Amino acid sequence: MYQAPDKQIWKGRIDPEDGAKGLRWHQVVKPLKLNQEVQLSGQEKNIAFLGFCCDEGVRRNKGRVGAQQGPDALRQAMASLPVHFNSEKVALFDAGNVICPNRNLETAQELLGQKIAYLLEHGYFPVLLGGGHEIAYGHYLGIHQHLKKYSEAAFGIINIDAHFDLRSYARDSSSGTPFRQIADLRKNHNKDFQYLCLGIQPTGNTPALFSAAKQFDTKYLLAEEVRESKLPVIKKKINSWLDKKDWIYLTLDLDAVSAAHAPGVSAPSAHGLDPFVVRELILHLIRSGKVLSMDIAELCPLHDQDQHTAKLAAGYVFEVVQAIAAAATSKTTDSEDPVK
Repeated sequence: MYQAPDKQIWKGRIDPEDGAKGLRWHQVVKPLKLNQEVQLSGQEKNIAFLGFCCDEGVRRNKGRVGAQQGPDALRQAMASLPVHFNSEKVALFDAGNVICPNRNLETAQELLGQKIAYLLEHGYFPVLLGGGHEIAYGHYLGIHQHLKKYSEAAFGIINIDAHFDLRSYARDSSSGTPFRQIADLRKNHNKDFQYLCLGIQPTGNTPALFSAAKQFDTKYLLAEEVRESKLPVIKKKINSWLDKKDWIYLTLDLDAVSAAHAPGVSAPSAHGLDPFVVRELILHLIRSGKVLSMDIAELCPLHDQDQHTAKLAAGYVFEVVQAIAAAATSKTTDSEDPVK
């Protein structure tokens, strides 16, 4: 089921005395109703926030539920972010929510895929707000549909996560199965499954899951390897993996971040990643220009503390928007001055 955007969610501080320099996101985000014909804004970059209000996959995976409330909690945390980007170059849209009534996960994922394909077809950069990590399979369904027009494109997935999420779905799909489902779907269409995981925790993955990772030729870095002091080496490894990709799908499971900074997730990680390192990884990937779309999963407001996790996730979205805006501005400047 699809829910149109709710303007009432976007509320926050207003500083009229500062004029245009005092604007915040809630003052510039525009509604985008995906049950109607949509058109681009005229700006060079159009970013659409689409929520997936679902934690049925988490429930099936025996995790703690509450992530279905994540999208609106994240919007509330983003509402008062300051506008540092050029709104003549970049436009922000709230595209509403896909919800999961009656625990019908598969139908919700199919609908999510349809909305993603529609956004991509119309030139939007989708930023999905989760929701459990079952968002990944629905998200990919939309990418899969979009990429049918680009049959020769080299495509890969980067998952910043404590878990591989490569569980068997023979009995049921869940938040722990999406990338195995994607692997099988790509195999059925004679496509390579190129999958890179950053932040894997041995304490969160059984030997069976490490075996599955090997079976699907998954590349990964353990959480203990993803540290600030090692960022130059990590970026080189990522660049090597990115080199032969045309596009990537970027997904962040907030449980990759240390529970000290991200307590409000479905499966907190005591020894997770430093939030600054995750920020650097996201920025590095967005700046590559190869990210087709992205999502942030597993925000669980029910278990959050003073909106710490929601604000952390909002900060990551802020950085994504800033990086996209910077690229748009740089592109325009370069085209205006061919001498550079």
